[in-house]
Order: sequence, then structure tokens, then C-alpha cells
Amino acid sequence: MKLTRRSAVKGIGALAAAPAFGRMAFAETPPNMLVIAGTIDDIVSLDPQESFEFSGSDILNNMYGSLVSFDPKDLSAGYIPDLAESWEISNEGKTFTFKMRPGVKFTSGNPVTAKDVEYSLRRAVAMEKTPSFILTQFGFNADNMEETLVATDDMTFQLTTDKTYATSFVLNCLTATIAYVVDSETVKANEVDGDWGNGWLKTNSAGSGAYSLVNWKANESYTLQVNPEFWRGAPAMQRVIIQHIGESATQRLLLEKGDVDIARNLTPEDIAAVEAQEGIEVDSDLRGRIMYFSLNQAKPILSDPKVIEAMKYLVDYEGMANSFLKGQYTVHQAFLPLTYMGELKEKPYSLDIEKAKALLAEAGHGDGFELEIIVRTAQERVQIAQSLQNTFAQAGITVSITQGTAKQILARYRARDFDIYLGAWGPDYPDPHTNADTFAHNPDNSLEAGLTGKLAWRNSWDIPEMTKATEAALVEQDRDTRAQMYVDIQREWQKTSPFVPMFQKIEQVARRSNVQGFVTGSAITAAFYWPVTK
Repeated sequence: MKLTRRSAVKGIGALAAAPAFGRMAFAETPPNMLVIAGTIDDIVSLDPQESFEFSGSDILNNMYGSLVSFDPKDLSAGYIPDLAESWEISNEGKTFTFKMRPGVKFTSGNPVTAKDVEYSLRRAVAMEKTPSFILTQFGFNADNMEETLVATDDMTFQLTTDKTYATSFVLNCLTATIAYVVDSETVKANEVDGDWGNGWLKTNSAGSGAYSLVNWKANESYTLQVNPEFWRGAPAMQRVIIQHIGESATQRLLLEKGDVDIARNLTPEDIAAVEAQEGIEVDSDLRGRIMYFSLNQAKPILSDPKVIEAMKYLVDYEGMANSFLKGQYTVHQAFLPLTYMGELKEKPYSLDIEKAKALLAEAGHGDGFELEIIVRTAQERVQIAQSLQNTFAQAGITVSITQGTAKQILARYRARDFDIYLGAWGPDYPDPHTNADTFAHNPDNSLEAGLTGKLAWRNSWDIPEMTKATEAALVEQDRDTRAQMYVDIQREWQKTSPFVPMFQKIEQVARRSNVQGFVTGSAITAAFYWPVTK
């Protein structure tokens, strides 16, 4: 993969200010240091039981361990033992008993024990931060966590769910950031007024991963230093610096000059420019993010099945994928990302203006109507909105585009105050339920329910039968049967849902040719810095 930076003056100045560089002139980065240009302005906290942003997952994945994790050299293998060396599951499938890996230490020097797991998972439940639902969906709460999340001794941890779920679902959720294990002694020493150390852990680290935090400057950079006691072996890169560079042109310039090793946010144009250059290579990785638009079912016109179907034929899927999205998105028309259990590769829709016009006429809207698309101000999303504006107009639909910050647009989406929303959704954990739960599950469509975490609810889509099917797939124990259940749900969802998935993200990363082993995490997890060598 390749990474690039945008503003040379700003980027070089910021890097030069970093302690590891001093005022040295840039020719190439040191052989034991990894320097990455990326966009990290979404990070709001480094507390693993609070963080819920894409960039936060990357840094936390390299500072913490969890009971279950992934092998960056073979992500297709699925979850593997990490801080737990093994586990057993009771006959009824509700109690999971984990045996801890001996000899593992936190960066403080404290041993990693089952007591730390107990503290970390109880902490996640009790603090009730945004990602806590990943654990509380198993029935854990502040009232029962002392009985359901228990260290029976220093090397044994037991987790007991409220009912029997698919084993893969439970273990997949334990790979999520929310389940990362913190150094309980260190965090407790920094608690203030019963905050579980949250105030301190927002800007510090207390993990057992390959690196620990040196400093984090919000919207600017973060620096990591190696953990020489990392149980998998000390990484070759002694220090890692991630610099926030928002402009692709600057990322590219810094990569070309050798001031950074990797650039993660190059436009297709800049990717094409660096691909031909000696000393730079580009890697592509299929990620889990789905780009889609959705139709508010509280709007009478948009709830008509014929109108919904017409909208799916008014998208220039291939045209966009082969032009301004070239190489960075692939056409995809299901809610589960490719590579997930239950993936659906079928793409039944393509641009067909005449068919869409006929459907609109059947619905009594042959004369057209007006709509508003709300979209975050981000180049690729605005370009997609403009493409939709063009193709919709060919069928007589007049579209206005309202842009705003992520906060502004999401506020309207969560309040059900929109016609069409255009945005992206990424999995929270590597199990099919992560997307099925939000796209195909809505147990209470009332406004009072306030199920803002569920996209079906945000779009006022009342689906009692599909909700039952999604709940059934969640507890199915046979893997093959469960996978087929998700295929069946998606086929029905493709036909009837007010969602129009268009693309799945491909991350193109540009790197200096001497840099090897960088893994972005594919569709299931976050980036790994520790396998990198030069």
C-alpha cells in the first residue's frame, strides 16, 4: 500500500518539530522508524473502552492486546488466541472460559492477568460509552457484571452470556476495540471521582501491545515507542510517527521526497502519478466500508416500492467506479462487505434510465418531483451526490444537495430529518451481525424508541419479519446454515429495502519500496504497524 502527504510546508514543519527528527534535513526516514502520512483528525479519545473512530482503531490495535485477535500475516484465518492462549465453551453455549497466556506483561511491567480482563470488560459495561453496545448486547450490565464477567483466578476468566449465541459471534465481538485489555493497576491509580480512569486514559496508554504512547496532538500527530517486551517479539520499528496531512498532493510530495514511508490518503490521480515512479509501490486492500444512500420511509413518495426500485436503476455504478472513484471503490450491492461470512456478490442493478422512468410512471410520478440529498462535505461523497443529481434529473427528479460537516449531517440523519442520506458505514466487529443489526433489524420503529444506532430505524423502515430473521441468524450455531441465512436476508433486502448500497472501499496505500509488512487490516480489523520492516 502507499501513503502520501499534502502540504509540504506544513507536513515537513510538523515532522521536523517531532522529537525524533529534531532539525535534521530530510532525505529518508531512519531505518528503525516508521513515518506515515494520513488523516487522523477523527480521533477524540485513546481510551479503548470509549474510542469509536476509524483512526482510533489503528493506534489502539498497536498499543493493546485482547483475548482474541488476528494474525496480520493471514487475516483470512479469522480470530486466533491472543492474550488468552485457549478457551472452552460450556455445553449450553453460554459460558466461555479463557486461559490466559503466561508471561505477558503490560508496558508498565505489570503482568497481564485475568483480573485485568475482568476490570477492562466491566469497565466497558459500566462506563456506557458509545461502543459499549458491542458487549451489552450479550446481556451484560452494571447490575450483573460481577456475576457474568469474572476472573476465577489470576489465569482464568469466565464470561457468561444471557442466552446462547453463535460462538463465532461472541468471539468476533471480543476482537473489537471495546474488549482491549487495560493495565488495571495503572488505570486505577489514575481514577478521578469514580471515572474508571477515563479522563487519564483519553490521552495515555496502558496496554500490552507492540507500542506505547509517547504523545498525541489532536488533529496533528501521534508518536509511539516500541514495547521491547511485546510477547510476539520486539518490532523492528522502534518508533512510529503518524502525521495528520489532509491534502493528497502534500502526502504525495512528502512520499516522493522520502520524508514519509507511507501515504494512506492519495486520490486516484496521485496514486496514478506515484505508481510509475521508481522507489514507490502501491498496494490495494479491500476494506469493510460500504458507500450507500438511503430513502426516508417517513416520506410518502419515497416509501412507494416502485419509486424505491426506480432509484436503484438511477445510479451510474460502473461510471463512477471507473472514473473519479477508480481503484478506490468497487461496485457492491449488499449490506455485508465482501469476505464476510454470508457475503452476497450478486449485483442486480445497473444504470437504466428508461426502466426507472417506467417504474416512476407506474407509481404515478411520471412528471417527476423534488428531493434533497444530505451529504458530508468530503470530495468523493460530494462527487457521488453530483452524479446522482445528474442521473436522477434524466428521469425527471430534481435534486438539491445540502453539504455539511459530519456532525451536522449525522445530526439530521439520526433525527430522521432528511429525504435522501448519502454516506458510508463500516463494520464495528468482524461478524455479519454487525451490519445485519443496523441495516436489517428494527425492533421498534416508533420515534420514541430512538434507535439511532440502527440505520433501519433512522430511515423509518418498519420490518418485523426481517427483524425476526436477523435475530434467528444471530443464534444459529451451525456456521454454514448461519451463512446461508445472511445470504437469504440480503437477497430480500436488495429487493425491498430503501437502501441503495453502491460501493465497497478499496484502500490504496503508497509506500517506499524498502518498507515491507504494513497491513491495513482488510475488511475485518485495523492497521498493524509492528510487522513492518525496512
